[in-house]
Amino acid sequence: MQKKSETFFNKLVKKDYNNELEKLLETKNFNEDVKNILLSILYKINISYKDYQIVKQDVETKEEFIEMFIKQIEENCNKIQLVKPNSKENEILENKTFIVDKKNKEIICHPIERKIMYCISKISKKDEIIKEDYFIINKTLSNLLNVGNSINQVEPMRDFNGYSWTTIPKEMESISHNLIYQNMRILLGTSFMNSWLYNKEYIIDYMELMKNNLAKKYDKIDGEGLIDILSQLSVLIEVRYNEESKEKILKVKNDIEEELDKTQNSQTFINKITKEKIELTEKIKYLDETINDKQMLKQEYIKRNESLPLERKIFSIKVLAKMMELEREKYIRRIEKLNSMLSPRKYIKFRKELEEKDKYLILLDAEDIDNEIEKLIIEAQKEFLRCYYTKLNNAQTKHEIIKLIYEFRYYCMIPFNSEKHIYEVKQLQKRIERIERVLIQRAGELKAINVFSKDEEINYKMVKNIFNSRIMNLEELCIKLTKEKEKLYIQLFDDNVFEEKTVLGISERIKNKDLEIRFNKKVKIFL
Repeated sequence: MQKKSETFFNKLVKKDYNNELEKLLETKNFNEDVKNILLSILYKINISYKDYQIVKQDVETKEEFIEMFIKQIEENCNKIQLVKPNSKENEILENKTFIVDKKNKEIICHPIERKIMYCISKISKKDEIIKEDYFIINKTLSNLLNVGNSINQVEPMRDFNGYSWTTIPKEMESISHNLIYQNMRILLGTSFMNSWLYNKEYIIDYMELMKNNLAKKYDKIDGEGLIDILSQLSVLIEVRYNEESKEKILKVKNDIEEELDKTQNSQTFINKITKEKIELTEKIKYLDETINDKQMLKQEYIKRNESLPLERKIFSIKVLAKMMELEREKYIRRIEKLNSMLSPRKYIKFRKELEEKDKYLILLDAEDIDNEIEKLIIEAQKEFLRCYYTKLNNAQTKHEIIKLIYEFRYYCMIPFNSEKHIYEVKQLQKRIERIERVLIQRAGELKAINVFSKDEEINYKMVKNIFNSRIMNLEELCIKLTKEKEKLYIQLFDDNVFEEKTVLGISERIKNKDLEIRFNKKVKIFL
């Protein structure tokens, strides 16, 4: 009984997060400008989060979101330095807008709230959230999801101001990272993605968990198809936007292709392995002789040191002997691997593994990487929409359908590039329309929305604009049908916002008896 009373009391007494942050900032060596900007961020989250929650649906509670934000500052930010764009200090940034130093827990950033919030999220994550077992994507997909999540964390403050919802693509650190992250968040859920990105237990294989979740919720084939596309995409995006990573990845690609060339002809492959084994055996023989002969060891010591710079010279003959023993062990391990590769089964397995790795890298040969990225993003959206259609078919209740309408509206309004939102992408419009039609039909059947006509086509045209409406609370939406110069126009509005009129597009099919509403009459869409 006492426990229930305490829970009720906790709901009545709201935490003063502003006071909590102020107390934390007193313990930090931040200047007043930094403290003020962090308190301003908290204030803006407070006033905007309710609208953010309505629009997006599957998000943390405001309390969870704010507590995470304060915890990130407490645990990961020892220093935040604000640098004005045109100041002398700006040279530190070298044409960037921020620098995040995870090791020393330091942020250097322009005094822009959304940038500072992004940096706080970025500094709070591990660089790799995928196990090393997953070739190359342990780095590239980790980075894709980490960046996407950090962009996601800035969204309540960036796109909501307490009375409107506006998405400006140029204010995002990366449109591509954001879109892919939102795909995964919608399919797997906010809770799963947060557990993955902020996981402290490295032993958990979240890639395997993701595969299982997608297979269980949607379909094994659809889930695997999406993962393959995202893996390829993560490599291309990493190469496109990170010069340092690009060099490393291209080297790996060359190494794999060389190995694949070696395995092309089985006899040539066997000959090359045999030749390498003979060379390694000779090296081991030389090492054994040298380690066991003091004079030879001394000569080797002089010979090696002659070619080394001062900072890399070998400290003593004893150190050299230890180094040579390690070299010997390395050569023996390599011979063991080569022996196993000569087995027909191991040979086939080895080649298959190389081909599996190469599929993530093959698109790097493309002349236009940006074009390949766009094509893969479109393929990823097609796979996403296939999965989402399954999600829609599994929904049974009025509440579930309304939630899906909000969620799908949010998806349609995600920026695809700097000019278009998802709903404007020509290659996706048929798939998007199919889902919109089913959502509207199911919502009508479950009495979630008004049915304006028995003609499904007319009803779809009457309601479909909700999926690109910026009016946040869809359940407050009203619709008005007007006639001007023989054309019918639809307009959506609530108590505060009137959206632009749009041509209904099927005027020739409509007769008064086809409609449940009269012209110029305000009618609510949601029941």
